[in-house]
Amino acid sequence: MIRKATLSELDIILDIYAYARSFMAENGNPNQWGNITPKKELLIENINDGLLYVVEEDGVLQGVFYFNIENDPTYKIIKDGTWLSDEPYGVIHRIASAGKKKGVLKTCMNFCLEKTRHIRIDTHEDNTVMHHLLNKYGFSKRGIILLKNGAERIAYEYIEK
Repeated sequence: MIRKATLSELDIILDIYAYARSFMAENGNPNQWGNITPKKELLIENINDGLLYVVEEDGVLQGVFYFNIENDPTYKIIKDGTWLSDEPYGVIHRIASAGKKKGVLKTCMNFCLEKTRHIRIDTHEDNTVMHHLLNKYGFSKRGIILLKNGAERIAYEYIEK
């Protein structure tokens, strides 16, 4: 089940992100989130805005992610590629698994596709696990986008047929 996150779950959500940072570091991607991303204040803002979601199974949080249908400013300019479409799209950010259940990204993707047929997502070049999963689930690598801080990310796009 996917539902909006609540402030009362913030400690569990922070634990999920801590696990994800550790997993990424152990799998050759120590720089994407470092030791502090995402920041607690941003998560609180996302929860208050109703844009942070949790994947829950049998009362246990298995994953967390940001989702919104929006024109994400970081996707305005893409280098070394092009977008498949300029139609409205949903964005998935900060997706993380608690590491206890496989398929969190697929569950998230199915939920998002109920809201829009067009999804964009990005990841660090060193995040080989995420690259593999995005390819597995039919996302198309589109090019390079820049975050607000200037860091590069590999951008992916999915349009349901």
